[in-house]
Amino acid sequence: MIRKFIDNLLQRALVFLMVALVIDVLWQVASRYILASPSSFTDELAGHLLIWVGLLGAAYVSGQNEHLAIDILLQKVKQQRKRRMEVAIQIITFLFALFVMVVGGIWLVYTRFQLSVTSATLEINLGYVYLVLPLSGVLISFYAVDNTMKILKQEEE
Repeated sequence: MIRKFIDNLLQRALVFLMVALVIDVLWQVASRYILASPSSFTDELAGHLLIWVGLLGAAYVSGQNEHLAIDILLQKVKQQRKRRMEVAIQIITFLFALFVMVVGGIWLVYTRFQLSVTSATLEINLGYVYLVLPLSGVLISFYAVDNTMKILKQEEE
C-alpha cells in the first residue's frame, strides 16, 4: 500500500517535472530564435530540472525493476541460486543508495547550504538542487528493501 502511494506520487512528480522541463526548453528556443532575445535563466533551469528528472526517474525505474541491468549471470543459474543472487543485488543496491546517495548526498546538501553556494542566474542555493540526491537515495533504498522482501516471500512459497 505504501509502495503504491510512493509510486503514484513519484509518477506525478516526474510528469510535473517533465512538463516544466519541456515548457522551459520551448521558451528557451522561442526566445532565442523567434524573439531574438534569449532568456537568461532557461538554460540553468533546464539543467536543474534535468538533474531532478534523472535522479527521481532512476529511483522510479529502480522500484519497477525496469532499470538497465546486465543479467547474463541470472539467466545462466538455477532458480534457487538465482533468488540468492537477486537478494545480493538488492543488498548491494541498498548499500550503494544508502552510503553514496543518502549519506554523501546529505553531506553535499549540507555543505552547499553552509557555504551559501548559489546558482549563477537563478541565484538559488544549490542545496535545493542537490536535495534530490538523498531523496532519490532514500527512495531507491526503500525499493531495494521492498524488492528483497518480495523475493524472500516468493522463496517461502
